[in-house]
Amino acid sequence: MSVVTLSAVIHCEDDFYVAECPELGTVSQGRTIEEAVSNLKEATGLYLEEQEGRLPSLRRSTDTFSS
Repeated sequence: MSVVTLSAVIHCEDDFYVAECPELGTVSQGRTIEEAVSNLKEATGLYLEEQEGRLPSLRRSTDTFSS
């Protein structure tokens, strides 16, 4: 089993925290940050399970730019 590190972007909407994995597009929510992240981990795990063998290799890249 390989280990993949993914990002979580969290923002607040009304009474909920919304957590999104930008690499895969999975999204979840919770009443606390911890709950939102936990729900995102579960949703992302289920998504990866369903997509097993169909996803390209995940690679991380960083670009620097200035405006």
